[in-house]
Amino acid sequence: MLIAVFALLAGLLALVWSADKFVEGSAAAGRHIGIPDLVIGLTIVSVGTSAPEIFVAVIDTLSGEPLLAIGNAIGSNICNIGLVLAVAAIVVPLPFAEPILKRELPWVLGISFLAALLLWDMHLGVVDGLILLAVLVILLGGLARSAMRSKHMPAALKGEIEGLPKMPLVKAVFWTVGGCGFLLFSAAVVVRSAEHLALELNVAEEVVGLTIVAVGTSLPELAATLRAAMKGHSGIAIGNILGSNILNIVAVLTVPALLNPTELDPFFVIVDFGAMLWFTVFLALFAYGVASRPEINRPKGIALLAAYVGFYLILALTA
Repeated sequence: MLIAVFALLAGLLALVWSADKFVEGSAAAGRHIGIPDLVIGLTIVSVGTSAPEIFVAVIDTLSGEPLLAIGNAIGSNICNIGLVLAVAAIVVPLPFAEPILKRELPWVLGISFLAALLLWDMHLGVVDGLILLAVLVILLGGLARSAMRSKHMPAALKGEIEGLPKMPLVKAVFWTVGGCGFLLFSAAVVVRSAEHLALELNVAEEVVGLTIVAVGTSLPELAATLRAAMKGHSGIAIGNILGSNILNIVAVLTVPALLNPTELDPFFVIVDFGAMLWFTVFLALFAYGVASRPEINRPKGIALLAAYVGFYLILALTA
């Protein structure tokens, strides 16, 4: 089991590193062939930030075990709110910007409840995947139209684009291909290690996906959110998390739905997916609360973190 733990941790670190290299290389290659920054931001950067979860979903689904991918998507959303935003808010209070209140947060709420409706029959199938994929296309298309009308890229994407290094075309192609290949390899290591760990601990694979894998694939969001929050860019910090949560549903869940439709455990849907839904609702209450300012301050951050720890204690006791 110790070997499986070390392999899983090494795979997660390699997954995060190769995802960064893949995004940097493909974005630089796109610039060399004349693709506008707006298109790069809305495709490569937006989807690339969820590359670890997406590649784990692909490998796990193709191996015939989609539950780890589903657990990872749900667990990452819980982690993003209950750990990443909570820790950032404890360090620096995070006020909600007006665009987030009007656009991103309603999207997160709507997509989360849509996913709940699709999973209500305890089945994740092709029709569900096509619906989620259609929502992804509509969302990216809406962002593109909005950006073209205003002639401004969303702040979160602009910050990501400006932070990408410039590199020669040969080096960009190398990191695009090499990063993609290493993503596949490291995702396979993560999946195999998680499967072995689940077997050794005698727990369901989705539990490992909800916990260790979810935290590991959320580490880039934690670093980016803390960095943005400490610089006073709360809109970017919250926007990164909301964007990641949206993609975890409409992109990551789409993979097992289309490639390997599966029946779901009612306990998983009611308890684990229900927890993700409740964390999302509480985040909305903090944002739209009538009796308080629209922000995640230190007490709210502590409350979110306590709820996060409490949820996983319950999960450990019932696993």
